[in-house]
Amino acid sequence: MTPDSVLAIDAGQTGIKVRIRQGGSTHDGVFPGIRTHEPLLPQLVAVTRSLFARDGASAAVVAAGVSGLTAQEADAGALLAGIDDPGVHKVLLAHDSTTSFLGAMGPGRGAVVASGTGVVTLAVGPARVARVDGWGYLMGDAGSGYWIGREALDAVMRAYDGRGPATALREVAEERWPDLEQAYIRLQSSEDRVRIVASFAEHVARLASDGDAVSQSITSRAGGELAHSVETALRRVRDDDETFGVCAIGGVFRSALLRDAFSSHIDASELDVSLVEPLGHGIDGAVALAGLEAGHPLFTEVSIARR
Repeated sequence: MTPDSVLAIDAGQTGIKVRIRQGGSTHDGVFPGIRTHEPLLPQLVAVTRSLFARDGASAAVVAAGVSGLTAQEADAGALLAGIDDPGVHKVLLAHDSTTSFLGAMGPGRGAVVASGTGVVTLAVGPARVARVDGWGYLMGDAGSGYWIGREALDAVMRAYDGRGPATALREVAEERWPDLEQAYIRLQSSEDRVRIVASFAEHVARLASDGDAVSQSITSRAGGELAHSVETALRRVRDDDETFGVCAIGGVFRSALLRDAFSSHIDASELDVSLVEPLGHGIDGAVALAGLEAGHPLFTEVSIARR
């Protein structure tokens, strides 16, 4: 059962969503996104303290799902100590794949693939949990907004060199960098390069719908990568002949063509799976984290500290 006084945090790279629930009332807010290349816990401490100071709010329980959370930083005790508020009696800290799952599927079983700037897939079976990808833009995140944007820029430079087919994506790149030969220097030197690359995913979606063959190919491959991650995760947790629901959430799925590509791969799967609509969002999952029961398979994925 979820406590009455909760600060829920859904810390993603695009934005940090917060929700304070006290009794029957709720208050939502948004902070700038988490910076995964910097220590995460101080960022969560800063958000919590700022929220409490700015709004005069308080909460007995803080529950956070965080993008890029590593085993080393999954330390609820350190977060509780950093917040250093006598009103906070309990802290729950988990990777955002856990809160994305709880938000989309509730306490049920199945798989959730959450693809925005990055991507992670989480499958929950009767007794096991499997996380697939979520390895960041340098080593993974296949099918994510960053992955799509990186494929788009690769296609642009291949077209520029004559190594690849012409694409309308080149015009988009030239709007940002009129001299394409200097684009890589400008991009590499930008502190905002991850967001810039990921922003091209929106253009890929638009141009794919307009008939650009290169954008369509990128979109189709992204859908295939995301479906492959789902199938891989489910194989690791399922028992024979078990049926699972699959939720696809995140910004990249706003592309109808990508969602169709993903769906076609899921429909063709040898596993007994079906796409289902999400029950809620990551912030809802962060609220649910505060009431997660000890017997649930995801409970072992959560770091908990009490005062």
